[in-house]
Amino acid sequence: MCYVLLLYALFASVFTIAKTGLAYVQPLFFVGTRMVSAGIILLSYQFFVKKQTFALDRKTWRRLFLLAIFSIYLTNIFEFWGLSYLTSSKTCFIYSLSPFLSAIFSYVLFSEKLTKKKWIGLIVGFLGFTPLLLYQTSAEEEIGQFFFFSWAELAVIMAVICSVYGWILLKQLVNEHALSPLTANGISMLTGGILALAHSFAVENWQPFPVTNYPIFLECAILLTFISNLICYNLYGSLLKRYSPTFMSFAGLTTPLFAALFGWLSLGERVAWPFYLSFLIVLMGLLLFELDRGPSEAPSYAEGI
Repeated sequence: MCYVLLLYALFASVFTIAKTGLAYVQPLFFVGTRMVSAGIILLSYQFFVKKQTFALDRKTWRRLFLLAIFSIYLTNIFEFWGLSYLTSSKTCFIYSLSPFLSAIFSYVLFSEKLTKKKWIGLIVGFLGFTPLLLYQTSAEEEIGQFFFFSWAELAVIMAVICSVYGWILLKQLVNEHALSPLTANGISMLTGGILALAHSFAVENWQPFPVTNYPIFLECAILLTFISNLICYNLYGSLLKRYSPTFMSFAGLTTPLFAALFGWLSLGERVAWPFYLSFLIVLMGLLLFELDRGPSEAPSYAEGI
């Protein structure tokens, strides 16, 4: 149980570290350098230690490119841009949409059946985000909104959608193409990171780099790569061998609470009451949805990378 809490505390720390780094580096450059570094590390391990070859067919490369676009490039660009205006706890909490969106994707793409109780859980879960999304800070109000969503909230919601689709692509690559998860993630991280750096070079101020404080940037980039890309992924996989997907989904809701704590301690962020109201409603929705889950179903909770 301690390792489960450690996992989600580490996941939560990613949002706090990223928020800290974004004060000193432009988001596209931040994403690109981190992902390229992580990709090189993973692929080097696969090539030199595991003796993995990368002779893949065209269909596999096509899906790997889609994985790089959705899971790495779009997910992180949307997330980091939105995080520039949102608190780390709110950004993290929006990622709790993942299990509900995963169910919708499975229903639409794979015709998976949803029971009445699951539909009720989905509706309650989605409605649970309303109090949090209606509450906006001055930073969000400055960049405008679309209906009652701020553009920053919409960006993070798009990040969650891309992330969930990325998990589906990764599952297809592992199950249908017999590709190692480390290889798939390494190639997608390297490719997505290069795309982010190219985008950064086109729109951000490179004089010589879009960084205002190099020591803090390097510290945050190293921590993010080490914690998110290297530790959390492997720890999550090992814990799924000991705990049920349902338990891991419920435990995943501790992530926003950890993010709120870290944001308050490190960044001085205040957590307003809508956060806790949304948390309780989403917990009810997840309870309705997950307790109706069959024992053979895959986990639906996905974290941001």
